[in-house]
Amino acid sequence: MLTVDYARLGIRSGELVLDVGAGQGRHSIEALRLGARAVAVDMGETAIAAARAGEVEAWRLGGPLAGGRLVAVRGDATRLPFPDGCADRIVAAEVMEHIPDDSAAMAELTRVLRPGGVLAVTVPRRLPERICWALSRDYHSAAGGHVRIYRGDRLRRGFVAQGLRCIGAHHAHGLHSPYWWLRCALGVDRDRSLTRLYHRFLVWDLMRRPWLTRVLDGALTPLIGKSLVLYFERPAVAAVAPVAVGDAAA
Repeated sequence: MLTVDYARLGIRSGELVLDVGAGQGRHSIEALRLGARAVAVDMGETAIAAARAGEVEAWRLGGPLAGGRLVAVRGDATRLPFPDGCADRIVAAEVMEHIPDDSAAMAELTRVLRPGGVLAVTVPRRLPERICWALSRDYHSAAGGHVRIYRGDRLRRGFVAQGLRCIGAHHAHGLHSPYWWLRCALGVDRDRSLTRLYHRFLVWDLMRRPWLTRVLDGALTPLIGKSLVLYFERPAVAAVAPVAVGDAAA
């Protein structure tokens, strides 16, 4: 399940894509499919193992990935182990809401993005997230859980303050908000038959993508889409105009 629109991200073959807070590595693997080099970054060993397992499964289902092998690295979004300006594209999907010092993460994501590069950031959308918080304390109070509910303008201003330019925004996953509301209402950590049934429906929709659910998702997403997606560009360094000798002296 991809949250980022790769057409907007603009990945080209051979580019370096960092997937920060990679989880199971779904965005990294899609970058590999498109011929990019991908590095999945996550703090947890379990997430790193899941990303590598996802790479193996993607290879099994579709053959070799055009971008080569997935590189998986343990790393903290507030202290990324990469040099300045190394990444052509960065994805930070559903991770900012977990980070207490999100300003430090914003600064790091900006630092490692090259001039002219594009960053895609996704967070839970304000309205669906507020309903989840109201329905379940465990949803947001558990260790490693969500520490804030974002307003879109706050997130945008934070990255703009780092020197990035917002170039686009949209919502995603209209069918997913009811699943999370149901799960929060019945118990986030409880295995209920109704939530299992809804989850199977979402997996079926992901694999089959029938026209009816695509139409339904398209209608629901502007209203209750679970995720907000923002795209930022780091401006290229402006060329310095040549200065005439006489002007310089003046």
